[in-house]
Amino acid sequence: MGDCLNPEGKVQLITRNLQEVLGEDKLKEILKERELKIYWGTATTGKPHVAYFVPMSKIADFLKAGCEVTILFADLHAYLDNMKAPWELLELRTRYYEHVIKAMLQSIGVPLEKLRFVRGTDYQLSKEYTLDVYRLSSVVTQHDAKKAGAEVVKQVEHPLLSGLLYPGLQALDEEYLKVDAQFGGVDQRKIFTFAEKYLPALGYTKRIHLMNPMVPGLTGSKMSSSEEESKIDLLDSPSDVKKKLKKAFCEPGNIENNGVLSFVQHVLFPLKSEFVVLRDEKYGGNKTYTDYDALEKDFAEEVAPKTQNKSNGPEEVIPSLLDLRVGKVLTVSRHPDADSLYVETVDVGEESPRTVVSGLVKYVPSEDLVGRSIVLLCNLKPQKMRGVESQGMLLCASIEGENKQVEPLDPPAECAPGERIYVEGYENGEPEAELKPKKKVFEKLQADFKISEDLFAQWKSKNILTKLGPVTCRTLRGGSIS
Repeated sequence: MGDCLNPEGKVQLITRNLQEVLGEDKLKEILKERELKIYWGTATTGKPHVAYFVPMSKIADFLKAGCEVTILFADLHAYLDNMKAPWELLELRTRYYEHVIKAMLQSIGVPLEKLRFVRGTDYQLSKEYTLDVYRLSSVVTQHDAKKAGAEVVKQVEHPLLSGLLYPGLQALDEEYLKVDAQFGGVDQRKIFTFAEKYLPALGYTKRIHLMNPMVPGLTGSKMSSSEEESKIDLLDSPSDVKKKLKKAFCEPGNIENNGVLSFVQHVLFPLKSEFVVLRDEKYGGNKTYTDYDALEKDFAEEVAPKTQNKSNGPEEVIPSLLDLRVGKVLTVSRHPDADSLYVETVDVGEESPRTVVSGLVKYVPSEDLVGRSIVLLCNLKPQKMRGVESQGMLLCASIEGENKQVEPLDPPAECAPGERIYVEGYENGEPEAELKPKKKVFEKLQADFKISEDLFAQWKSKNILTKLGPVTCRTLRGGSIS
């Protein structure tokens, strides 16, 4: 396709959706004479995630424009970035990156034979490159090296010298890979301007720099390998992907820091040229967008919800809307301002335990709760109870009366924290990311939660299950669940 485009068409394809281009005049001059040579590098540190499709779709653009593209697996850079990749793991990690990146490119129809794949250690340990590192270190100040790596190299109170070397190596890569341009995220800008300043000091040519915007993660901040909920991992199961998307920050009308919209703009539209919103007929049926600006405008103005036909009655309330999980109680203390309340920390398989406030002081001794596996409703809106925020509801069986009895529900003892709990027949449903208080989903379902005569927890006589067996209650036959 690149051969069919004139230089102006190639410039448009190379620069579309980029946030910034340094050296655009030089880019245009080169394209009048020959094809552009570009490299994109990735340090082999954390696992590649779905945001890597953003640079992959741009690499597809570069190839369509006829560019010669080199992909660098920057294994030595990974080692220098504050020991994120120990030396003994570099070879394995680099092989994993190579397989994953190639699979991603093939999945979007990018011909691999048009690409050159290089490992940093293939040339960065040579005598010539090493001497240039020393030459560069003789002209670069500590201040400039630290400033250049501020957005890329992990920042610590007492930085290692290796982190200061990182920007210089990335600058030298442009010369040793014999390219006209380097492509990367806008978070690389300080390294790019560092290269523009210091390569000429060694007698080398200043290169063009092409910068992608940073695509927000699912939580609204940068998509990060270290923040599990912010990203979709390439090895996530379909159910994990659905769960993360349901929890994603995608507030109706809000187009700022919206990771879902950004992914549609920078990956789906460039690759597929259209985006289809699947909607029930009562909401106006499916809608196809061929232009991102139109999609963003409709989302900002909340066009789709206004087409809702409100005469179709209330939506069905089913138990799979509840995010029920096995929790393990780690600590229990008295609420500082309420004698009848416990404050518990509960492990539900997340990075940090949840704080849960429960009214069990009169019914369960604290020592009987510590270390116990319980059933936690995890997708209620967090609520402050006498000044302490509760991040879930501990489900219990109870029997009302003069001497009210309350017992926490018991999942099978072998269950791990975070294990999903579901109602028989509703195991394939997806829970809401957060239950809307106005819809009263739990309150509507609660009337049908009971303890059977066999001491099984049930909803409408269907057992409440984990993959290891049913949830039970110790003694309260016929009790209600709340």
